[in-house]
Amino acid sequence: MDSDAERSGATRRDAIRYCGVAGVGALAGCAGSESPEDPNSTDDGATNEAGSGDGGSDGSGDSSADDGSYTASISPTGEVTFESPPETVFTRLTHHAGMAFALGRGNDVTALHAPDYYDGLWNQFVERLPGVSLDWSGLYSSWQPDKEKLYELNSDVHLADPAWITRQDAWSRDDIDEIGERVSPWFGNSLSDRHQEPPAEWAEGYQYYGLWEQFEIVADAFRERERYEALAGVREDLLATIEAGLPPESERPTAIMIAAADVEEIYAYTLSNPGFLTSHTRPLGPRDAFEGSVESGTVVDFETILEADPDVILYLGGFEPGTDMAGRRAAFEDDPVGSEVSAVRNDRVHPQGARYQGPILNLFQLEMTAKQLYPEAFGEWPRYEEGPYPEIPEAERLFDRQRVADAINGDY
Repeated sequence: MDSDAERSGATRRDAIRYCGVAGVGALAGCAGSESPEDPNSTDDGATNEAGSGDGGSDGSGDSSADDGSYTASISPTGEVTFESPPETVFTRLTHHAGMAFALGRGNDVTALHAPDYYDGLWNQFVERLPGVSLDWSGLYSSWQPDKEKLYELNSDVHLADPAWITRQDAWSRDDIDEIGERVSPWFGNSLSDRHQEPPAEWAEGYQYYGLWEQFEIVADAFRERERYEALAGVREDLLATIEAGLPPESERPTAIMIAAADVEEIYAYTLSNPGFLTSHTRPLGPRDAFEGSVESGTVVDFETILEADPDVILYLGGFEPGTDMAGRRAAFEDDPVGSEVSAVRNDRVHPQGARYQGPILNLFQLEMTAKQLYPEAFGEWPRYEEGPYPEIPEAERLFDRQRVADAINGDY
């Protein structure tokens, strides 16, 4: 494509007008939007530590104008006016790609981080959704996106957090504004993952969202309120089932979450810290075996794990097709220290999917983790080594797969 010609116009699209961000806020045609009832709360117990500014950066439902256009607003980008729902979707992280998938646009994603890895991982779960398909293989890998590539992809929306993008040396605020004006708007939030501190130029008014709170905002931007409500209903039922079955805290197992390619570099992650990375563990309330002695993302060894001696080990990435889950267990079992850990001795080393989960993966991971932690309350979790998400007997499922598939496919 001719980038110079592309940049000579005022904007690339007339259908999407971007407002609320310095450098592009002067664009005309942006209507007001409704505020959430409680902007300081989120759907999963997180809080808005960064506060809310006066520039309309808090997320809200959409509002419509007489000409058929509508607006949606999310921190940190502010308000965006759409004349039609976006069709092609640039993403960087998989919680956003997962939101597009949940809204029936999984195959309209133009980019994401490590597309082949996550295509394999996500499809282990998609296998259990009748009539649903997903193909992210071969897409542009966008962990460190190139500005010229974004012109080439020509996506209708950049479902990514510009505050995170500008942490990279190759991107400035001017670059963000340029893409927002001349290609399509930014509309995403990622620093809510673990309530990371935003860069100084984005800090004022930066708001943190829970996973499903952000999903609702994104659904409004795509004009997919019915799909969102159908899936939110499944989640509400699932959380009610979990809440009703949780044992008293004193009777809950201790647990840790780890990720490792080998025994030389084992990363440990906390289970209940604020942010959407724990949206599948925090509602289950396990006792963290590290008890605050290990920060999330710390490299640990077998001695550190034995000292914590968890009842359950949750192994991130265990569902990815290239992961040798049997080999990961064997690494513990064959080690004189690792073999003494209670979770290893009692065969309670279980696979997990991903922390940057979209709504659909979140449903599966809530069910999966409930069974891994509390088999007496929610049914046994089968020993997993390879292949797709296990075929749980229908009577033992914690959510209805067909309801989820119908929502993704638009069959309400």
